Order: sequence, then C-alpha cells, then structure tokens
Amino acid sequence: MEELRRTAEQAAEELIEKAHLQRGDLVVIGCSTSEICGSRIGSDSRPEVADTVFDALYTCFRRAGIYIAAQCCEHLNRALIVEREAVPHAQRVNVVPQPKAGGSFATAAYKRFSAPIAVEHIRADAGLDIGGTLIGMHLKEVAVPLRLSMDHIGEALLLAARTRAKFIGGSRAIYDQELL
Repeated sequence: MEELRRTAEQAAEELIEKAHLQRGDLVVIGCSTSEICGSRIGSDSRPEVADTVFDALYTCFRRAGIYIAAQCCEHLNRALIVEREAVPHAQRVNVVPQPKAGGSFATAAYKRFSAPIAVEHIRADAGLDIGGTLIGMHLKEVAVPLRLSMDHIGEALLLAARTRAKFIGGSRAIYDQELL
C-alpha cells in the first residue's frame, strides 16, 4: 500500500507541474482498483486500495488548491463525484456510489469530501486515468497527453492529460510564449 501511495502522490505532483495547474482548477480522475491489483477492470473492486490512492491524490491536490472529480464506473454512466464548491452551478444527479455500483474510488471520494455531489458532466482542466477508465469525455475540448515519469500505479496503466485553449485564428507561438 505504501508503494501505491508514493506512486499516486508522485503522479499528482507531476500532473500539477506539467499541466501548469492553478488553484481552483479541476482534475478528473478515473481509477480501477481491479486493474491496480492486476485483475480485469470491474471484476475485483478493492475499497482499501481506493482509500489509499484517493487519500494520496486528494492530499496532494487539496494542498495545491485543486479540486478532484472522481469518475464513477459505467454502471453509473461515468457520473462524477465532486465537492459542491468546485461546481456550484452544475446540475446534480441523485446517486451515491458503492464499491460495485459506481466504483471503490468514487465511493472513497463520496465518503471523504466535505460536501460531495454527483454530476453527469464537467469540463476538467486535466486528468489521470488509472486502469483504462476512459476519462476523455470529462476533459475540456482540446486534450493533450502528458508523459509522466511513471506509467503504472500498481498493475494499472496510468495515462495523464492536460487541456488547452483552442487555437483559433492566431499563432501557436503566442501560446507557447504564455507557457514560458
């Protein structure tokens, strides 16, 4: 468990740095505890693994003032669990995730957030996909893959993304200058 915690913390720290995240930004996280433990997604939900990974990510992102949206599994149509203050005007849905109906990671988020709500849609600034959970539908329109120093958490494949504003009628050089 300690190795999972360290890897998750490192992934969060690298995402914050490489995606240039700022206080108030929103990160979507999809996490399959089954995949982390080497099983097929959706087949071996592990609340204790979810608690470990969630706590590591939540602590790191919260310290930076960044909100997390925890993606539920397909049984809940990939709804998201998020702190109410992160999306004050979002249309809520009425669901409470459970380990085998929503996923262990979303359940951990629901238990840990101070004012959790469920929503169907967000447009996150960045994301972590742990175990092939398909978070792309919850990112802003132009997603850019990020390569982190690690590509797995446990046995689960780890993918990261940031988003950027669309280039419309301008020069990419202007955008590149803003990042420097």
